[in-house]
Amino acid sequence: MNQAAERSGYILAVFLYGTIGLFLRFVTLPSEIVALARGVIGSAFILMYLKLKHRKIDREAVRRNLFWLSAGGICLGLNWIFLFAAYTTTTVAIASLCNYMAPAIVVLIAPLLLHEPLEKQKLPCVAAALVGIILVSGVWNGSVGSISGVIMGLAAALCFVGIVICNRKIHDIDAMDKSVVQLAVSALTILPYVLVRNFHASLQWTLPSVLIILMLGAIHTGVAYCLYFSGMGSLPVHTVAILGYLEPVVSVLCSALFLHESMGPAGWAGAVLILGAAVLSERKE
Repeated sequence: MNQAAERSGYILAVFLYGTIGLFLRFVTLPSEIVALARGVIGSAFILMYLKLKHRKIDREAVRRNLFWLSAGGICLGLNWIFLFAAYTTTTVAIASLCNYMAPAIVVLIAPLLLHEPLEKQKLPCVAAALVGIILVSGVWNGSVGSISGVIMGLAAALCFVGIVICNRKIHDIDAMDKSVVQLAVSALTILPYVLVRNFHASLQWTLPSVLIILMLGAIHTGVAYCLYFSGMGSLPVHTVAILGYLEPVVSVLCSALFLHESMGPAGWAGAVLILGAAVLSERKE
Protein backbone atom coordinates (compact mmCIF):
# COMPACT_ATOMS: atom_id res chain seq x y z
CA MET A 1 0.00 0.00 0.00
CA ASN A 2 1.49 3.38 -1.00
CA GLN A 3 1.78 6.37 1.31
CA ALA A 4 -1.20 8.18 -0.24
CA ALA A 5 -3.40 5.19 0.52
CA GLU A 6 -1.96 4.93 4.04
CA ARG A 7 -2.70 8.62 4.63
CA SER A 8 -6.26 8.22 3.34
CA GLY A 9 -6.79 5.22 5.61
CA TYR A 10 -5.40 7.09 8.62
CA ILE A 11 -7.67 10.09 7.91
CA LEU A 12 -10.68 7.76 7.62
CA ALA A 13 -9.81 6.16 10.98
CA VAL A 14 -9.54 9.55 12.69
CA PHE A 15 -12.80 10.65 11.06
CA LEU A 16 -14.53 7.52 12.37
CA TYR A 17 -13.26 8.22 15.89
CA GLY A 18 -14.65 11.74 15.67
CA THR A 19 -18.17 10.53 14.82
CA ILE A 20 -18.56 8.13 17.77
CA GLY A 21 -20.21 10.75 19.98
CA LEU A 22 -22.75 11.52 17.25
CA PHE A 23 -23.87 7.89 16.91
CA LEU A 24 -24.01 7.39 20.69
CA ARG A 25 -26.85 9.91 20.83
CA PHE A 26 -29.06 7.40 18.98
CA VAL A 27 -28.36 4.45 21.29
CA THR A 28 -30.96 3.71 23.97
CA LEU A 29 -28.64 1.48 26.02
CA PRO A 30 -26.29 2.73 28.80
CA SER A 31 -22.99 4.10 27.53
CA GLU A 32 -20.94 1.55 29.49
CA ILE A 33 -22.58 -1.30 27.55
CA VAL A 34 -21.54 0.38 24.31
CA ALA A 35 -17.97 0.69 25.65
CA LEU A 36 -17.93 -3.00 26.62
CA ALA A 37 -19.21 -4.08 23.21
CA ARG A 38 -16.63 -1.89 21.51
CA GLY A 39 -13.79 -3.61 23.37
CA VAL A 40 -15.10 -7.13 22.75
CA ILE A 41 -16.04 -6.67 19.09
CA GLY A 42 -12.97 -4.57 18.30
CA SER A 43 -10.50 -7.08 19.74
CA ALA A 44 -12.29 -9.98 18.02
CA PHE A 45 -12.20 -8.10 14.70
CA ILE A 46 -8.45 -7.46 14.94
CA LEU A 47 -7.83 -11.12 15.84
CA MET A 48 -9.71 -12.14 12.69
CA TYR A 49 -7.71 -9.59 10.68
CA LEU A 50 -4.43 -11.07 11.96
CA LYS A 51 -5.66 -14.57 11.12
CA LEU A 52 -6.50 -13.51 7.56
CA LYS A 53 -2.97 -12.11 7.32
CA HIS A 54 -1.66 -15.46 8.57
CA ARG A 55 0.15 -13.74 11.40
CA LYS A 56 0.24 -14.93 14.99
CA ILE A 57 0.49 -12.73 18.06
CA ASP A 58 4.03 -12.54 19.42
CA ARG A 59 3.39 -14.16 22.80
CA GLU A 60 6.90 -13.47 24.06
CA ALA A 61 6.58 -9.74 23.32
CA VAL A 62 3.20 -9.72 25.05
CA ARG A 63 4.65 -11.51 28.07
CA ARG A 64 7.54 -9.03 28.36
CA ASN A 65 5.18 -6.06 28.26
CA LEU A 66 2.20 -7.63 30.05
CA PHE A 67 2.14 -5.29 33.05
CA TRP A 68 2.10 -2.07 31.02
CA LEU A 69 -0.19 -3.56 28.37
CA SER A 70 -2.66 -4.46 31.11
CA ALA A 71 -2.35 -1.07 32.78
CA GLY A 72 -2.88 0.66 29.42
CA GLY A 73 -5.94 -1.51 28.75
CA ILE A 74 -7.41 -0.59 32.14
CA CYS A 75 -6.86 3.10 31.40
CA LEU A 76 -8.45 2.63 27.96
CA GLY A 77 -11.53 1.02 29.49
CA LEU A 78 -11.87 3.79 32.06
CA ASN A 79 -11.36 6.42 29.34
CA TRP A 80 -14.27 4.98 27.38
CA ILE A 81 -16.52 4.78 30.45
CA PHE A 82 -15.95 8.45 31.32
CA LEU A 83 -15.92 9.75 27.74
CA PHE A 84 -19.07 7.91 26.65
CA ALA A 85 -20.85 9.07 29.81
CA ALA A 86 -19.72 12.64 29.05
CA TYR A 87 -21.14 12.33 25.53
CA THR A 88 -24.56 11.57 27.02
CA THR A 89 -24.55 14.26 29.73
CA THR A 90 -23.14 17.25 27.86
CA THR A 91 -22.65 18.20 24.23
CA VAL A 92 -20.49 16.02 21.99
CA ALA A 93 -18.22 19.02 21.37
CA ILE A 94 -17.61 19.75 25.06
CA ALA A 95 -16.99 16.07 25.89
CA SER A 96 -14.49 15.70 23.05
CA LEU A 97 -12.66 18.92 23.87
CA CYS A 98 -12.38 18.01 27.55
CA ASN A 99 -10.83 14.70 26.52
CA TYR A 100 -8.29 16.61 24.42
CA MET A 101 -6.95 18.35 27.49
CA ALA A 102 -4.68 15.28 27.73
CA PRO A 103 -1.68 16.74 25.83
CA ALA A 104 -1.57 19.75 28.17
CA ILE A 105 -1.73 17.46 31.20
CA VAL A 106 1.10 15.32 29.81
CA VAL A 107 3.31 18.43 29.59
CA LEU A 108 2.82 19.03 33.33
CA ILE A 109 3.29 15.47 34.57
CA ALA A 110 6.10 14.36 32.25
CA PRO A 111 8.85 15.52 34.67
CA LEU A 112 7.29 13.56 37.56
CA LEU A 113 6.18 10.31 35.95
CA LEU A 114 8.25 10.05 32.78
CA HIS A 115 11.41 11.74 34.08
CA GLU A 116 11.40 14.05 31.09
CA PRO A 117 12.52 17.68 31.46
CA LEU A 118 9.79 20.29 31.83
CA GLU A 119 9.66 22.23 28.58
CA LYS A 120 8.96 25.71 29.90
CA GLN A 121 8.18 27.06 26.45
CA LYS A 122 5.11 24.82 26.45
CA LEU A 123 3.67 26.18 29.69
CA PRO A 124 1.72 28.88 27.76
CA CYS A 125 0.03 25.99 25.91
CA VAL A 126 -1.09 24.57 29.25
CA ALA A 127 -2.40 27.96 30.35
CA ALA A 128 -4.23 28.44 27.04
CA ALA A 129 -5.83 24.98 27.36
CA LEU A 130 -7.01 25.76 30.91
CA VAL A 131 -8.56 29.04 29.77
CA GLY A 132 -10.12 27.18 26.87
CA ILE A 133 -11.75 24.56 29.07
CA ILE A 134 -13.21 27.30 31.30
CA LEU A 135 -14.71 29.01 28.25
CA VAL A 136 -16.04 25.75 26.79
CA SER A 137 -17.58 24.57 30.07
CA GLY A 138 -19.54 27.79 30.59
CA VAL A 139 -18.72 27.97 34.32
CA TRP A 140 -17.17 31.38 33.79
CA ASN A 141 -20.62 32.93 33.34
CA GLY A 142 -22.44 30.83 35.92
CA SER A 143 -23.71 28.20 33.49
CA VAL A 144 -23.25 24.86 35.25
CA GLY A 145 -25.86 22.79 33.41
CA SER A 146 -23.21 20.51 31.89
CA ILE A 147 -20.66 20.59 34.71
CA SER A 148 -21.02 16.83 35.38
CA GLY A 149 -20.27 16.18 31.70
CA VAL A 150 -17.21 18.44 31.90
CA ILE A 151 -15.95 16.58 34.97
CA MET A 152 -16.39 13.22 33.26
CA GLY A 153 -14.70 14.54 30.12
CA LEU A 154 -11.72 15.69 32.18
CA ALA A 155 -11.65 12.32 33.96
CA ALA A 156 -11.49 10.73 30.51
CA ALA A 157 -8.54 13.01 29.71
CA LEU A 158 -6.71 11.83 32.85
CA CYS A 159 -7.27 8.22 31.79
CA PHE A 160 -5.98 9.12 28.32
CA VAL A 161 -2.85 10.45 29.99
CA GLY A 162 -2.54 7.06 31.69
CA ILE A 163 -2.71 5.39 28.27
CA VAL A 164 0.10 7.66 27.03
CA ILE A 165 2.30 6.89 30.03
CA CYS A 166 1.74 3.13 29.77
CA ASN A 167 2.48 3.08 26.06
CA ARG A 168 5.74 4.97 26.66
CA LYS A 169 6.79 1.99 28.81
CA ILE A 170 5.95 -0.62 26.16
CA HIS A 171 8.78 -1.69 23.86
CA ASP A 172 9.48 -4.09 20.99
CA ILE A 173 5.93 -5.21 20.25
CA ASP A 174 3.87 -4.91 17.07
CA ALA A 175 1.18 -2.22 17.13
CA MET A 176 -1.55 -4.73 16.25
CA ASP A 177 -0.52 -7.09 19.05
CA LYS A 178 -0.49 -4.19 21.46
CA SER A 179 -3.92 -2.96 20.41
CA VAL A 180 -5.66 -6.35 20.57
CA VAL A 181 -4.34 -7.01 24.09
CA GLN A 182 -5.29 -3.55 25.34
CA LEU A 183 -8.75 -3.76 23.77
CA ALA A 184 -9.34 -7.14 25.43
CA VAL A 185 -8.17 -5.83 28.80
CA SER A 186 -10.38 -2.75 28.39
CA ALA A 187 -13.40 -5.04 27.94
CA LEU A 188 -12.47 -7.01 31.08
CA THR A 189 -12.13 -3.70 32.95
CA ILE A 190 -15.56 -2.47 31.88
CA LEU A 191 -17.39 -5.80 32.44
CA PRO A 192 -17.66 -5.63 36.29
CA TYR A 193 -18.91 -2.04 36.08
CA VAL A 194 -21.55 -3.05 33.53
CA LEU A 195 -22.72 -6.00 35.65
CA VAL A 196 -22.99 -3.99 38.88
CA ARG A 197 -24.61 -0.95 37.31
CA ASN A 198 -27.12 -2.83 35.15
CA PHE A 199 -27.82 -6.01 37.15
CA HIS A 200 -31.43 -5.04 37.90
CA ALA A 201 -31.84 -2.48 35.13
CA SER A 202 -34.51 -2.71 32.47
CA LEU A 203 -32.58 -2.27 29.23
CA GLN A 204 -34.11 -0.96 25.99
CA TRP A 205 -32.78 -3.31 23.32
CA THR A 206 -33.91 -1.64 20.10
CA LEU A 207 -32.80 -2.75 16.63
CA PRO A 208 -31.20 0.65 15.76
CA SER A 209 -29.23 0.58 19.03
CA VAL A 210 -27.94 -2.94 18.40
CA LEU A 211 -26.96 -2.09 14.82
CA ILE A 212 -25.13 1.06 15.95
CA ILE A 213 -23.27 -0.87 18.66
CA LEU A 214 -22.21 -3.52 16.14
CA MET A 215 -21.05 -0.76 13.79
CA LEU A 216 -19.08 1.04 16.54
CA GLY A 217 -17.38 -2.23 17.46
CA ALA A 218 -16.60 -3.51 13.97
CA ILE A 219 -16.11 -0.31 11.94
CA HIS A 220 -15.22 2.43 14.45
CA THR A 221 -12.93 0.13 16.45
CA GLY A 222 -11.88 -2.92 14.43
CA VAL A 223 -11.49 -1.35 10.98
CA ALA A 224 -10.43 2.03 12.39
CA TYR A 225 -7.69 0.52 14.58
CA CYS A 226 -6.27 -1.45 11.63
CA LEU A 227 -6.22 1.66 9.42
CA TYR A 228 -4.92 3.84 12.27
CA PHE A 229 -1.95 1.67 13.17
CA SER A 230 -1.16 0.88 9.55
CA GLY A 231 -0.92 4.61 8.82
CA MET A 232 0.95 5.34 12.04
CA GLY A 233 3.62 2.82 11.10
CA SER A 234 4.38 4.30 7.68
CA LEU A 235 3.53 8.02 7.75
CA PRO A 236 5.93 10.70 9.01
CA VAL A 237 5.54 11.47 12.73
CA HIS A 238 4.51 15.10 12.15
CA THR A 239 1.84 14.01 9.66
CA VAL A 240 0.40 11.55 12.17
CA ALA A 241 0.37 14.22 14.90
CA ILE A 242 -1.36 16.88 12.80
CA LEU A 243 -3.93 14.54 11.21
CA GLY A 244 -4.74 13.15 14.65
CA TYR A 245 -6.31 16.47 15.62
CA LEU A 246 -8.97 16.01 12.99
CA GLU A 247 -10.82 13.85 15.54
CA PRO A 248 -11.93 16.64 17.91
CA VAL A 249 -12.58 18.92 14.93
CA VAL A 250 -14.93 16.29 13.45
CA SER A 251 -16.60 15.88 16.85
CA VAL A 252 -17.19 19.61 17.18
CA LEU A 253 -18.56 19.84 13.63
CA CYS A 254 -20.87 16.85 14.18
CA SER A 255 -22.12 18.46 17.37
CA ALA A 256 -22.90 21.73 15.61
CA LEU A 257 -24.14 20.51 12.22
CA PHE A 258 -26.08 17.33 13.03
CA LEU A 259 -27.06 17.66 16.69
CA HIS A 260 -27.48 21.47 16.61
CA GLU A 261 -25.59 21.82 19.89
CA SER A 262 -24.45 25.42 20.15
CA MET A 263 -21.38 26.46 22.15
CA GLY A 264 -21.68 30.20 21.60
CA PRO A 265 -18.81 32.61 20.76
CA ALA A 266 -16.98 31.96 24.05
CA GLY A 267 -17.25 28.20 23.55
CA TRP A 268 -15.82 28.40 20.03
CA ALA A 269 -12.98 30.58 21.32
CA GLY A 270 -12.29 27.96 23.98
CA ALA A 271 -12.29 25.22 21.33
CA VAL A 272 -9.67 27.11 19.34
CA LEU A 273 -7.52 27.56 22.46
CA ILE A 274 -7.71 23.87 23.42
CA LEU A 275 -6.99 22.53 19.94
CA GLY A 276 -4.25 25.09 19.33
CA ALA A 277 -2.63 24.31 22.67
CA ALA A 278 -2.81 20.55 21.99
CA VAL A 279 -1.14 20.91 18.57
CA LEU A 280 1.57 23.28 19.81
CA SER A 281 2.31 21.19 22.89
CA GLU A 282 3.45 18.33 20.65
CA ARG A 283 5.66 20.40 18.39
CA LYS A 284 9.33 19.51 18.40
CA GLU A 285 11.67 22.44 18.64
